[in-house]
Amino acid sequence: MMTVGRRQLMLGTLGLGAALAAGPREARASDEDLPGPFSTYGVVPGGGPDQTATLQDAADRAASSGTPFFLPPGNYTTYTLKLKSGTQFLGVPGKSVLRYAGGGTVISIEDAADVRLSGLTLAGEAKPIDGGALLVAKNVKGLDLSDCRIIGSAADGVVLRKVSGKVSDCEIGDIRKGALFSEDAAGLEIANNHIRDCGDNGILVWRSETGEDSTIVTSNRIERIAAKSGGSGENGNGVSVFRAGSVLVTNNRIADCAFSAIRANSSSNCQMIGNSCARLGEVALYAEFAFEGALIANNLVDKAAMGISVTNFKQGGRLAIIQGNLIRNLFFRKDVDSRGVGIAVEADSVVSSNVIEGAPAYGIMIGWGSYLRDVSVTDNLIRDSHIGIGVSADASAGPVLITDNLITGAKEGAIRALNGALPVGPDLAKQSAEAYPNLAVYANVAR
Repeated sequence: MMTVGRRQLMLGTLGLGAALAAGPREARASDEDLPGPFSTYGVVPGGGPDQTATLQDAADRAASSGTPFFLPPGNYTTYTLKLKSGTQFLGVPGKSVLRYAGGGTVISIEDAADVRLSGLTLAGEAKPIDGGALLVAKNVKGLDLSDCRIIGSAADGVVLRKVSGKVSDCEIGDIRKGALFSEDAAGLEIANNHIRDCGDNGILVWRSETGEDSTIVTSNRIERIAAKSGGSGENGNGVSVFRAGSVLVTNNRIADCAFSAIRANSSSNCQMIGNSCARLGEVALYAEFAFEGALIANNLVDKAAMGISVTNFKQGGRLAIIQGNLIRNLFFRKDVDSRGVGIAVEADSVVSSNVIEGAPAYGIMIGWGSYLRDVSVTDNLIRDSHIGIGVSADASAGPVLITDNLITGAKEGAIRALNGALPVGPDLAKQSAEAYPNLAVYANVAR
């Protein structure tokens, strides 16, 4: 069956919109007057304080007939609508509004396949939500959620569990908790959405147990994410990845988050590439706890308490490439363990070709006490830091190579050995590092 594209829908409904504006009589135009292969199934806006029954009947008929259900522009007050496999529920973006009356959620989809929602506005109006979100989908294959607005939720915006498909070109905002929560995805793409004004988190990609997830999070605009539920990092993040392996977070614009732009916890083979991040309250790009494999490349960080941290070797966090990032305008935040550092790294990692400017503590910090193994730091440019590079010289620390870095304007030394957080000994960019058997330091330039 032929489907209706967004451009066809918007252009084709111009005449219908004018008819609706003219009065109630025109709003009851027959389906023969509608452009394209879809039907209103007799539903009209302003049909009373509760239109749940007529909307549910239309959705059920659309699922059984295969003819998309088109919701004309207007306001529709509804309790929970339960959608079946094959439902195509379409509206005019910003004009076809489902107003939440109660019942736990606006749209619920469970044990279904090939459900398409496009051009709808789900308005929670900050009313209490028992079901956790304005839209909840469980065990759904091939969900297509596009061009929708999901706003004003007193809980989450969208919750997906064991869902495959895509969420694209949507606005999710004014959300008390998280904008979009995905758990145990089965092949999901989250792309080109505007995520804004959330109380706890923006996009969450989680798994109930550690494993490969492979969700793609790309080209989203994420801004103004608070941490109203508190905590030390579980909230306040633009993108939160937890126990989910092989997740790609690429080419997003993330700004004004209470904690991190991207925070990957116990998530192996996570890639953070080409993201633009600004005004972060803690670590901008974070790979932490039990993970193996992180690629953090070609990102821009402007204003954060710490630029990049790859940490928790004690818990198994290891194996990373940190390359080609631009990090600037860092600041102290004394109430958290993130204090004016450009890049911090601990184990089995390469740090190369990064530019760091304006770190009030360390441009690059390598290891923490004995938690250090096999790190190469080469070809980086570090400007205007308190100390350019700090490296653990603990007797049990593993080997480190520091070479071919350019460090200018470091107030207390270009390269310093560390005893915990305390710098010791001479500037190793200017004097021999032979006293520290785990360090190979040569061919660096300090000004």
